[in-house]
Amino acid sequence: MIRTRNLTITRGEATVLSDVSLAFGEGGITALIGPNGAGKSTLLHAIAGLLPAGAGQVEVDGLDMAAAAPMERARRVALLAQSNQVTARLTVADLVTFGRWPFHRGRPRAEDKAQVTRALALFELEDLARRQIDTLSGGQRQRAFTAMAWAQETPWMLLDEPLAALDPRHARDLMERLHALSRPGPDQRSIVLVLHDLSTAAHYADRIVALKQGRVIRTGPRALAMTSELLSDLYGTGLKVTRAEGVGVVIPA
Repeated sequence: MIRTRNLTITRGEATVLSDVSLAFGEGGITALIGPNGAGKSTLLHAIAGLLPAGAGQVEVDGLDMAAAAPMERARRVALLAQSNQVTARLTVADLVTFGRWPFHRGRPRAEDKAQVTRALALFELEDLARRQIDTLSGGQRQRAFTAMAWAQETPWMLLDEPLAALDPRHARDLMERLHALSRPGPDQRSIVLVLHDLSTAAHYADRIVALKQGRVIRTGPRALAMTSELLSDLYGTGLKVTRAEGVGVVIPA
């Protein structure tokens, strides 16, 4: 379970998160939504234990993330940030192997190599394993970075705007993979991600956390939390939640 208690984070004189208290269990996809500057990315990084809290606490499966050692945190959550620039000429296989760092500390063992092989297969990257990252398309790169996060073998995957710069085909492909991985099974991960595409959230998310000006406006199961009234108020413009061919979509009202 991820739990935040009265979490407040400031940057300079600005309060980015204010008195955020949340609790949600394992499994499925939790989408953080809200306008720009709402505190979504800040909350994701705080859950990962990478931002000091001015007040409050973050726990992941009972572990106090502020007090935990970096390697303890790295075995609990895998964070994929927005900016994934690689300067070294790494291959896809090299990149995915980095996800095993909390386990191998630079000396990959047989079990680490096996997990990398599974990640490459799971994200259909076997044919690209020897390709250098800087030669890939945007969709291929994002798949490789997500495979790296999965290979870290943490119960929780935290993804900050994983669909940014992806075309509709690659965005759908990645979300289908993430949705499948969040279902019960041997490869299951609990996924928390920041989404700007509200129709994607309406279709794939199991839980919604809606943020505005650093505060939680609403949280809960998608069907209850994601309403036309909420979204219109959240974004300051008319929005309507509807269904098209059985799929949730959000359109201008």
